Amino acid sequence: MAPSLGLTLYTLRPGRETGVQVERPARPEGGLIWMHAPAAETARGLMELAVRLVEEDGLAVLITCPDPLPQRPGVILAPPPADTLTEARAFLDHWKPSVGIFSDGELRPALIHEVADRSIPLMLVDGRVPRLPRDRDGWYPGLMRASLQAFAHVATLDEASARAFRKAGARLSAVEVTGRLEEDSAALPCLEAERAALARLLSARPVWLAAALPEAEEEIVLAAHRAALGLAHRLLLIIAPEDAARATVLTERLIQEGQWVIASRAEDQEPEPEVEIFVADGTAELGLWYRLAPVTFMGGSLAGSGCLRDPMEPAALGSAILYGPRPGPYGSRFGRLGAARAARAVGNGRDLADALSDLMAPDRVARLAQAAWGVVSEGADVTEHTLGQIRSMMKGKP
Repeated sequence: MAPSLGLTLYTLRPGRETGVQVERPARPEGGLIWMHAPAAETARGLMELAVRLVEEDGLAVLITCPDPLPQRPGVILAPPPADTLTEARAFLDHWKPSVGIFSDGELRPALIHEVADRSIPLMLVDGRVPRLPRDRDGWYPGLMRASLQAFAHVATLDEASARAFRKAGARLSAVEVTGRLEEDSAALPCLEAERAALARLLSARPVWLAAALPEAEEEIVLAAHRAALGLAHRLLLIIAPEDAARATVLTERLIQEGQWVIASRAEDQEPEPEVEIFVADGTAELGLWYRLAPVTFMGGSLAGSGCLRDPMEPAALGSAILYGPRPGPYGSRFGRLGAARAARAVGNGRDLADALSDLMAPDRVARLAQAAWGVVSEGADVTEHTLGQIRSMMKGKP
């Protein structure tokens, strides 16, 4: 099919990816599903979908994304081709995908044109709003509509997103509101025997965790702990410093100050009943501490350079979340948690102390943790539905 006027104008305006030389690994035998994500944040649902297709269907899966992604067995990771007709043809000639899946809403018109020309089924998942790549944005007559018309299925997050895709030109019968795909699990592992032993030792004590705590927030957290101890005198604070080397320095400093009863993981000490602060050996065992602490403060989010850990980690393990105004790279994740009332924002040290004291009530912390778990676990039905659509599109393909 000859390129339209809009596509011709689009290809005359090269993007920053043009001219990048790409070395591609050998294509596996059999059917191959190609998925594209415009950023790592939007690839999380695709990753879980890819793992299911590899493990359950024996298919090869290629994910293209401009950002680095975590490796998964059987999943091929690669940068996307430059969105030119020449590069699109070279990409498709090499990979010969059976099905193409885009996420979020970024459209690559040259690539989509070549996919449609080869009658490769296309679908879009986790749709938010349709748009062109940021460095190729502009007005090209009929280009958005032509690109969207190539998709057999457009699965959107909500009705507002569905309206945006319909208005931009997607086929009305192709658009449906499904919600978000299930994301790869953020639950960190731990040794169950150790968790059980520490749980017995802590018994019914209230516990909170400062996860990946930077030095800049140590005094804020200590002040909040001191204030909360006035309401719950058996409260235990577990500090997991951002830097493991800081654990020894912090422990020695707290001991010298003589205001707290301290125990140190690095010294193989235990959080005995009289211990008020337990200093963990960095962040290597966060899977253990999240399981033991009903409340977690996300280090770096209050006075640091930005949150240092994914808030879905404690959410996946039943720990309620407190966080400051600096989300770092996790802004969209905190947005989802906040919208579900699954995390509590604090603006300063006083807010942190007040929120911590409020969450000493078991029913309140349980509601927060349950809502957070709901955010983490959403999307399982959506993934099943999407798998069914992919399998239908794969019927009759080699």
